[in-house]
Amino acid sequence: MKTEPLESVETFSFDSPVSVNRMSDLNDCFECSNNGRWYEPPISPYSLAKMLDSAAYHSSPLFFKRNVILSCYIPHPLLSRQDMSAWILDYLIFGNNYMEVRRNRLGDPIELKHSLAKYTRRGVDPDQYWFVTHHVQDFPFEPGNICQIKNPSIHQEIYGTPEYIASLHSVSLNGEATIFRRNYYINGSHAGVIVYLTDPVANNADVEKLKRSLKDARGNGAFKNLFVYAAGGKKDGLQILPFSQIAAKDEFTGIKDATRDDMLAIHRVPPQLMGVMPGNVGGFGDVEKAAQVFAVNELLPIQETLKELNDWLGIEVIRFKEYSLTKPTA
Repeated sequence: MKTEPLESVETFSFDSPVSVNRMSDLNDCFECSNNGRWYEPPISPYSLAKMLDSAAYHSSPLFFKRNVILSCYIPHPLLSRQDMSAWILDYLIFGNNYMEVRRNRLGDPIELKHSLAKYTRRGVDPDQYWFVTHHVQDFPFEPGNICQIKNPSIHQEIYGTPEYIASLHSVSLNGEATIFRRNYYINGSHAGVIVYLTDPVANNADVEKLKRSLKDARGNGAFKNLFVYAAGGKKDGLQILPFSQIAAKDEFTGIKDATRDDMLAIHRVPPQLMGVMPGNVGGFGDVEKAAQVFAVNELLPIQETLKELNDWLGIEVIRFKEYSLTKPTA
């Protein structure tokens, strides 16, 4: 019986190693480029905004900090709670926030409105700011009407940077691991095998039927099957060698746990305040003490930074009451 020769076998390899800090090297070269009207941010605000939805342990600490700080805010007639909430969140996510003051004809402030940090740019003139989007014309604010508060950067003085930059690789890996596992289940049959056929098959149509069956078993195609037909009548003429299950089932939990620890470390929010289940019988300790230490060490410095708006405006608009846990009623 005549058999067809095997076709050439494709090989694969991993790309060359890439340094985890290559983007910081690029930032050192470009810093904040001047386009003639405003300075471009060294880190894309659009990318930072996308990262917020990549991992639960990245977004949850940011919203938690915002909620606690907002709960301590003492309302002022010039600034609504809604604008205050968005203003705080911008500072935590982007390392910058912007507040526009609107004045009457006498120059007195009548309202403070938060300007989205994702679209606000520092002008070449220090007193000029721009609102820049992809779908409307660039809008220049009135000079001197925008207050920018920034988390200082060691690379440049135009824009601030968020504190969690060092954990972005962990945020990405955590989100990608979740997507990979989700695709594994969306795939349906979870077929991902090497079918190795060595027994000679007299009817090539049977081989084609087997190939079609393997192809149809892929569901949406999250995993591919590999069919190898090497007619030779060797031992174990038909073998099914699973490989996707081996690669997919063991590392998921380890990746999620390791990247979670990175995110918890960079955000410095006690895990018991975020609903993290302890991995040991002893738990995480006293939650009230953890909350108090967290408020003093993490939230109080942010509150003091936000008070820079008072110095810029000349009016004490940003005020906070002391953080305290609500005591249960008797």
